[in-house]
This record gives sequence, C-alpha cells and structure tokens, in this order.
Amino acid sequence: MEPRRVVVVAYEAAELLDIACITSTLEGANWHGAQPYYEYRVATPGGHPIVTGTALTLHAQLALERITGPLDTLVISGGIGHEDAAANPLVVGHIRRLARESRRVASVCTGAYILAATGLLDGRRATTHWNQAHVLASRFPAVIVDPDPIFIRDGNVATSAGVTAALDLTLAFVEEDNGPELARTVARNLVTYLQRPGNQAQMSMFVDAPSPANSLVKRTIAYISAHLREDLGTAALAAEAGVSERHLTRLFLKHLSQTPGRYVRQTRTEAAAHLLATTSLPMAAVAVRCGFGTAETLRQAFIDRYGIPPSRYRLSQAAG
Repeated sequence: MEPRRVVVVAYEAAELLDIACITSTLEGANWHGAQPYYEYRVATPGGHPIVTGTALTLHAQLALERITGPLDTLVISGGIGHEDAAANPLVVGHIRRLARESRRVASVCTGAYILAATGLLDGRRATTHWNQAHVLASRFPAVIVDPDPIFIRDGNVATSAGVTAALDLTLAFVEEDNGPELARTVARNLVTYLQRPGNQAQMSMFVDAPSPANSLVKRTIAYISAHLREDLGTAALAAEAGVSERHLTRLFLKHLSQTPGRYVRQTRTEAAAHLLATTSLPMAAVAVRCGFGTAETLRQAFIDRYGIPPSRYRLSQAAG
C-alpha cells in the first residue's frame, strides 16, 4: 500500500514540542503496525534549517514550496514565530495550495493563526492555546473561536490547543485510520491518556491557572477541593469563610470570573473525570464521592461540562 504522506510545516521559532508530539505519535503507530505506514516529513520555507522557539536547530526534510500533493495530512505547527509566519505570503500561499491537495488539514496551538490567514478557518469552529484565543478571535472575526476544547474537528480541518494537545489530536487521527486498539497501544507507550476527548476543557483542576491572589478566595477553593461530599452551597461557603453570600460571590466573580456555585460544579465534575479515568469505581460511587449525590446528576453535569456522558468518557480513557 502507498504510505500516508504527512507533512508538518515548521518555520523560524516554531515550537519543537508541537512538532515532536506529532512525529513521535506517528512513529509509534508505525512501530506497532500502522497500515499503511505514516511517511512523515518536516517542511520549512526553502527547506532551510530553523532555530526553534527553544533555541535548538531543526533540519527540515522538505522545502515547503517544492511539495506536491496528494497528501494524507497537512499539519501546521505553532510557536512564538507564528505571527511572522502568518504574515509571510510564501508560507500562507503554499499552505493554502497544499490544503486543497490534502485529505485532512490540522494546526497545533498558534498554528491556527496561520491556517486562519489562509482563509481555511472562515466560518469554521476552531481552537488554539487558551491564552491566545481572544487574540485569534479579534484578528480573524470570520473564525468561530472556542477557547475551551483540546481540539476541534470541523469537516476535514482540525485545530488543537496548546502544545501537548497535539498528542490528543494525533492519537485521534491514528484511531480514525487504524482503529482504537492501535491508538491505545501507542498511547500506552507514550505514557499518555488515550485520548482526552477533544471537547474536554483545556484548563482543569489538575492543570491549574495561577491561584487567585485574594487569600479568602484561595482558602475557599482549597476548602471546596477537600470537602466535595459536603454542603458547598453559597450560604455554607460564605459561613465557612466568615463573609456574606453577596461578598463571597463578588470576590469569586472578580478573581475567578464565575460564581461560587459554578466553581463548585466545575470542580466536582473535574474530580469525577479524574476518578473515571483512574479508577473502576461504579458511576454511583463516583457521584457520591464528588458530591453529586446521584449518577444522573453527575451525568447531567458531565454533559454540560464536556459534551459527552461520563460512561463514554470512561471508555475513551480505557488503556486496554
């Protein structure tokens, strides 16, 4: 069989980890019997070596302007050089050309800027690193930017969040091409999840944003995490903190951009996701441990947060 031709586009100050997450996953798939195998290559403008964002030099195998289709997959890496790449007509023009000759097109992290510059994301849902989403949305208003998911697939175009989200996206491609068993095997060898659902939130209690500067809010969220089974209504939390409900709500909105009730629901749901991925506890037991009371309440919260029921999430996390 003809190999699946995959081209990863890089440029000056591209993120090395963006590229390596893709190529290492595909090489793992090849080692474990992908059929047809993945023939992956890194392409740069002129085929010249680049200095990546981590100051390491990466040698390309292809010149971007010399590549001809058809391709199986075209992937645009992100990195601190994405602004210059998106403003480079050579880069943008050849990506636009190659996209027309590719079965699927994808970007990692801020590579979405470059895809957006080609017009390929106009009218499509797309994501990028959570810290860059607002800039992408303002600069490319025709793109429907959603900052939450790890990756989004809209037709044959996929965009992913920051850096290691490339693992999740590439594992999804491997599963699509070769089935879930091969994808599970590759994930095990990479010592990573298989695979986080694309619509799982980028930010969670296990990959925290910086803790709030306000000491009262900090103490309250620590209390929430340690007492998920208990009454965590706003009145109970306010009493624990020694302030009024109104004042506590005002502090949460200021420092966390959400109400105490919403924060509690989010924390309980993320704790449930962790238990579902790491234990074999029955759904009802997970619900009780995380303060939902019933499996149905957990189910509704999970769908609201992740867009899928907890049973499906658990299956996606199974390692074999």
